[in-house]
Amino acid sequence: MQHSGPAATARLPVPSPDAESPVTHSSTISHPVARLTRDVAAGLVGHERMAERLVIALLAGGHVLLEGPPGIAKTRAVKRLAGHLPGRHARIQCTPDLLPSDLTGTQVYRAEDGFSFVPGPLFHSLVLVDEINRAPPKVQSALLEAMAEHQVTTGGTTRPLPDPFMVVATQNPIEHEGTFPLPEAQMDRFLLHLHLDLPGAEDERAILDLVETELLAPPPPAAELIAEADIHAARRAVAQVHLAPALKDYIVRLVMATRAGGAVADRIEHPVSPRGTLALAAATRARAWLRGRDHGLPEDVEDLATDALAHRLVPSWQATSEGCTPRSLIAEAMEKVRPW
Repeated sequence: MQHSGPAATARLPVPSPDAESPVTHSSTISHPVARLTRDVAAGLVGHERMAERLVIALLAGGHVLLEGPPGIAKTRAVKRLAGHLPGRHARIQCTPDLLPSDLTGTQVYRAEDGFSFVPGPLFHSLVLVDEINRAPPKVQSALLEAMAEHQVTTGGTTRPLPDPFMVVATQNPIEHEGTFPLPEAQMDRFLLHLHLDLPGAEDERAILDLVETELLAPPPPAAELIAEADIHAARRAVAQVHLAPALKDYIVRLVMATRAGGAVADRIEHPVSPRGTLALAAATRARAWLRGRDHGLPEDVEDLATDALAHRLVPSWQATSEGCTPRSLIAEAMEKVRPW
């Protein structure tokens, strides 16, 4: 384990066995945003982690990239989340011939009032970008400004996007024909990157039963919407979650493990940027709040580190040839960099 400066003296207490006990803060239990994880996961099978990650990103004001084979409920999960959120929602199906104006909007001429701007689907509170790696680079660049700055510039005019604004993108890893890999700069804009796998036999049977039940049951009532004010209040509460100096040091040491002289740096071409440190800290606060705590714990960091950091680094060619992946490198870093 490597230590330098304050890291050599800062120590985190070992979490007690009941650190992950059920939520105890009544304010969190009763908060409608805190119930979102349960509500989203209720219509999914085996995807409680994905539901929680979506809510964490909402609370932290970030974006999520879902990667996995087709048919595992990525789009369904986002639609369930959208069903509980205020404002308008949009879905963009990416194709190789997509244009930036298909996302941002365009100027339209009308005889009665001349040119006027017609907003594109990015001017929605929640935007699902399906198969993002099928979008050409120009479209990905347009999306990058929206994700990074929460604004869109068209025709020399910059227009703000709604608040809250969240992008959830999906990509299919098994198809490569006609795809455009996301540039590192855009990957860095996602707060979390989830890798999803095919379900096992038990979950597969549960999915079959769930779909059959839905086909025979009457249409469900409309989901109860969360007020925009409640989302902003939850975000303010998350921002106040305390991260002890030693916990912040642990986050920093995990990131530094990917840089020159770090525990896994010799197998990394491009290390994690400072945005990774900020993302992991923000996600840690959100996870702690969802569990009814006003402080973060090492287990929050360890649970989120791979999803928050792995997509921000690029392994060296030698590491790739040896079978190393970004996620395996972060996992190795966590083995070598301990919280205490």
